[in-house]
Amino acid sequence: MRKRFRILIILGLFFILILVRAFAQKLFYDPFIQYFKNDYLYQAVPVFVMSKLFLNIFLRYSLNLVFSLVILYVAFQKWAVIKFSVKFYTISFVVFMLAYYILLQTGFSKGYLLAFYIRRFLIHPLFVLILLPAFYFQEKENKL
Repeated sequence: MRKRFRILIILGLFFILILVRAFAQKLFYDPFIQYFKNDYLYQAVPVFVMSKLFLNIFLRYSLNLVFSLVILYVAFQKWAVIKFSVKFYTISFVVFMLAYYILLQTGFSKGYLLAFYIRRFLIHPLFVLILLPAFYFQEKENKL
């Protein structure tokens, strides 16, 4: 029963992450949502406020981070998993934000796809989809 309850909590938390994604356009400033939805290869980079954009990316990343960490804790109930995940998320955020900043400063001269995918990792909870199975398999390997 306890395992089923944990699975229901995890599913509920994933639903919350889906809601964050669904309402992102209303909750967060991001002029690149429309830009990447349309023919961005033929459009100029939209006008944006760098500080406002980065603050909103940080807020969205943080919101996804909190729910992702709770998912990982409910799934594994180990503080070592959370400590590693916080370090992983922090380093990833710094690296991706720096790369995204450079791409924005250069007007995507290095290509649109790189900027598109870096932005994806910053605004969507993709890391939980990587870490969850990684920790699961790590746990299974240690029990053998």
